[in-house]
Amino acid sequence: MINYHTTVETLKKLLGSENVAEKVSMSLHSSFKVGGIAEIIIFPSTTEDIVSSIDTVKRNNIPFTVIGNGSNIVVSDDGYKGVIIKLCKNLNKIEFRNNEVFCQAGALLSTIANKAAQNTLTGMEFAAGIPGTVGGAVAMNAGAYGGEMKNIVKYARCLDNEGNVITLLNSELQFGYRKSIIQKENYIVLDVVISLLSGDKASIINYMDELASKRREKQPLNMPSAGSVFKRPEGHYAGKLIQDCGLRGYSIGGAQISDKHCGFIVNTGTATANDIVNLIKHTQKTVYEKYGVILEQEVKLIGF
Repeated sequence: MINYHTTVETLKKLLGSENVAEKVSMSLHSSFKVGGIAEIIIFPSTTEDIVSSIDTVKRNNIPFTVIGNGSNIVVSDDGYKGVIIKLCKNLNKIEFRNNEVFCQAGALLSTIANKAAQNTLTGMEFAAGIPGTVGGAVAMNAGAYGGEMKNIVKYARCLDNEGNVITLLNSELQFGYRKSIIQKENYIVLDVVISLLSGDKASIINYMDELASKRREKQPLNMPSAGSVFKRPEGHYAGKLIQDCGLRGYSIGGAQISDKHCGFIVNTGTATANDIVNLIKHTQKTVYEKYGVILEQEVKLIGF
């Protein structure tokens, strides 16, 4: 039997009681607005907080999962029997050093991109509408509209599985399509340095406005979702395959293939995590049966 009470008291001493919560609904910490109760959720403020917290939970044999802003996850309806470490609340410092940007892992991509524009730095416009944190974006080499993180990351400091803080240069991060060595080795991103170029402020803002307009036109931004659910299969577009299977608007429970963009699954208001996962599986099965194409999901499943 896991002794959560002792762990909570230790974590409160390490992080401050305001940064530790018990029995929290993960629907409050997920962009899909679904998920059961997590036993403990913590909000570290420093690298030392993360290292000491993970050491504590490991010594008590408690599972843990790190999330950024909760924008690319589905948490089980049964919740999570362990500790959720959420980075975006406190670990979100952003500093500009000439053409380089230092970002703690929990900093939101949209905030960094907008601040870069105000500092007349170009190269990050593509990221302004991506809802996640820079840590998650580096881990999955997030991208949109022809840009991706591998083009702008100089290096990332990470925590390896032995608790060592390591620095990985761009060439060592092994960036690929929606993947990196961070995912492969299950490292935790602590902070990132992004390298940008000087540009024209008005041009940068105009381009960001243009991309924002495209997103509003093509994506269901008014409904809870996790963005694109599937990776782009080689030689195809996931949304088009799903649409061509006649699945536009198809629902299971409160989860629906978006009418606006078939690459998105949305919560129409009553979805459960099981609804979403069952719809993902149904979509994968349907596309494979019709086209022989395997749709690989982008979203991370927690607690299943």
